[in-house]
Amino acid sequence: MRIALAQTNPTIGDFDRNMAKMKDIIDKTKSRNCDLVVFPELAVMGYPPKDLLEKAGFIEDNLQVIKGLIKDSKGIGVICGFVDRNTSSVGKPLYNSALLFYNGHILLKVHKRLLPCYDVFDETRYFEPGPPTSSIAYNGKDMGLTICEDIWNDKDFFERRLYSADPVEELVKGGAEILVNISASPYHIGKRNIRWEILKNIATKYKVLVIFVNQVGANDDLLFDGNSLAIGPDGRIVAMAKEFEEDVVILDTQTQKGETHPITQTDSESILKALVMGTRDYVTKCGFKKVVVGLSGGVDSSLVAYIATEALGNENVLGVAMPSPYTSKESMEDAAKLSKNLGIPLEIIPISKIFQAYLKELSSVFKGRAEDVTEENIQARIRGNILMALSNKFGYLVLSTGNKSELATGYCTLYGDMSGGLAVISDVPKTMVYELARYVNREGEIIPQRVLEKPPSAELRPGQLDQDTLPPYEVLDGILREYIEHSKSPSEIIREGYDPEIVREVIKKVERNEYKRKQAAPGLKITTKAFGYGRRYPIAQGYRGL
Repeated sequence: MRIALAQTNPTIGDFDRNMAKMKDIIDKTKSRNCDLVVFPELAVMGYPPKDLLEKAGFIEDNLQVIKGLIKDSKGIGVICGFVDRNTSSVGKPLYNSALLFYNGHILLKVHKRLLPCYDVFDETRYFEPGPPTSSIAYNGKDMGLTICEDIWNDKDFFERRLYSADPVEELVKGGAEILVNISASPYHIGKRNIRWEILKNIATKYKVLVIFVNQVGANDDLLFDGNSLAIGPDGRIVAMAKEFEEDVVILDTQTQKGETHPITQTDSESILKALVMGTRDYVTKCGFKKVVVGLSGGVDSSLVAYIATEALGNENVLGVAMPSPYTSKESMEDAAKLSKNLGIPLEIIPISKIFQAYLKELSSVFKGRAEDVTEENIQARIRGNILMALSNKFGYLVLSTGNKSELATGYCTLYGDMSGGLAVISDVPKTMVYELARYVNREGEIIPQRVLEKPPSAELRPGQLDQDTLPPYEVLDGILREYIEHSKSPSEIIREGYDPEIVREVIKKVERNEYKRKQAAPGLKITTKAFGYGRRYPIAQGYRGL
């Protein structure tokens, strides 16, 4: 049997576009003599649809698309994900479902049994868990069909299981020779290897062929890396699709040989491709064509400008430098050099006169008070207003340039440098920003070398450096990783060798600035725990745990 693994990049709710793409792949794989084509979880509507699932018309449209696919697909079997109604009077009204159909007939329907409700997942909000299912004979092979989380519960792999049932074990006991898993499994650093280990464990433990087909592309803050694959009973990868782009690979189940396409080799390469994909999809799926980036001459804005250029092309990126009285000549030179290296236009809009106008108008109110962070924030907010004015006038999307270290500690200005429609690197710690910038320059200077060497500074007052306010980033990022991504307590972090006073001060900053993060632009998730939908902390709360 020839099986096509078809990882698609759906736009949530764009049923016509999604259906047209699926039909095109069905026709092409049929012409390549495939017996079966497999699409990802909820391929008809895109994952995650969130509260669109509460709209009756949305559900009906998805069902009509499925009916159309079943009617029009001839001469090849199709597996794809969709949302089905729960006709019972008990339980949630919907199922996260999958169909196998051939020549106008439904051969198998399954409902997802294990519904994740952690981090970015919220499936129990909408879906009812499905009942146990059996495998089905297709082209002479017993095939079991599962959906994403259904394979993430093996008692020999997970130290603590979240569910009592193991759908994989039940299907194998029922005679399944091939296990198909359709997924919308989001990306984070290291996720690929975890998936490989889970799939390899299943394949070798049960001596079955495992086929995994994953969604690719970005939907809001979530990035999906694709990397669909098949693993044989001996644990070998026998077919593999690319990462971060749509792809189709074909597997011959008789020979257990298939197409294997190249994948990323380092974390830096993987992260950059994820961010480029995420930026491109967010911008284009939201209906924008061009973006504007404020260029300070620092490493963060330099990296964001590079990502935007890779995602959209240099003709669709505008750089804007907005020097203040405290902007150094070197920063302006670096911004200009970066723009030239990237081939993007650079507008220079000085803010000194606007800043002085603010100070003049506020002088009577501020009388008798020394300058402080207020005047620094005014400069940041002037810049934010200029970028938003350009966005309004020309229809460009503003990309904000703050990193995770700044967002965590509140070292950013609400309605200032936080202004924008997408926070491209808000889940990238500062030390990782430097790593990515060096990777960008691996074959020649794109980001000016001086940007990587000079001490980071917001340049909002004379002689200002980030380290006047924050610990060294190597220390700060280590503490933030343990506290945010690993959920460790202050005492646990201190026992790892960090200075107790620094740990307590960093965590105070994190807790004090939750209100800022609630008002931040959506950010692309690349770590195990990002600020946003998957990290839900109250703003008004008294627990500190210090």
